[in-house]
Amino acid sequence: RALLGSQTEAREAARGPKCAPNKMNSGDYRGPALTPAVARGKPLIKAGAARVHTPGQLMDSATVNASHLRAFIERIEKLEEEKKAIAEDIKEVYSEAKGTGFDAKIIRKIVSMRKMDREKRREEEEILDLYLSALGMIE
Repeated sequence: RALLGSQTEAREAARGPKCAPNKMNSGDYRGPALTPAVARGKPLIKAGAARVHTPGQLMDSATVNASHLRAFIERIEKLEEEKKAIAEDIKEVYSEAKGTGFDAKIIRKIVSMRKMDREKRREEEEILDLYLSALGMIE
């Protein structure tokens, strides 16, 4: 089906500039083709309940709910800060354990194993024993 002029121009602009021709291409490659859903004009990004970004439609500051976007960004930033603080706390606990004579590497392995389902852990241990036995590392 033929595209209207403005739709064609918008899609061409979205694909980016043509690359310089070389021995690998003829110079008309412009990046990946649009997916079938995008080509049919299906929504890409929902910006609020009633506003939808479709191919060929440029979003402007009036289209985006700035306070809603800002709230999402601030929540993510707060969670990233909390994640960093928790990672530092965990690192301190491993250092403390190491300071009292425990092997931090083994403690990490135990923590990892305790996260696993009991059956999954047993299966991995059996496979590990099989491989170690095959290599003559255990009897």
